[in-house]
Amino acid sequence: MIVHACHCTWCQRETGTVHALNAMYEAERVEHIAAEPEIVVTPSASGKGQRIARCPVCKVAVWSNYPGFGPAVRFVRVGTMDDPGQCPPDIHIFTSTKQPWVALPQGAKAVAEFYDVTEVWSDEAKERRRVLRERMKK
Repeated sequence: MIVHACHCTWCQRETGTVHALNAMYEAERVEHIAAEPEIVVTPSASGKGQRIARCPVCKVAVWSNYPGFGPAVRFVRVGTMDDPGQCPPDIHIFTSTKQPWVALPQGAKAVAEFYDVTEVWSDEAKERRRVLRERMKK
């Protein structure tokens, strides 16, 4: 639906680098090509925690679930995908806490904290989100 480059200090800590690069997908669109991941619950800035799915062999984080959508949306770590080059960030978020030596590409969409989904997401992504929310109500 969208790809975030999240520069929050929590993502920096959890990834051990300057930002997390997550592609948001409906859970049913995510295909595992090996063993089912292990779920590890970790704390988060919201206090609600997140569920990180890790490869049971190498322990790399493959995707996360956040409380807003629960298990319905997976924030897939772009670097774990077959072709990560197809998922550049649509937006850089929480840039108020990005490392000062990180330079964003000229013209990159960036916000200091978060954003209004209705202003940033494509019409297709907003429709997918609407359908997902409807399913979650049932």
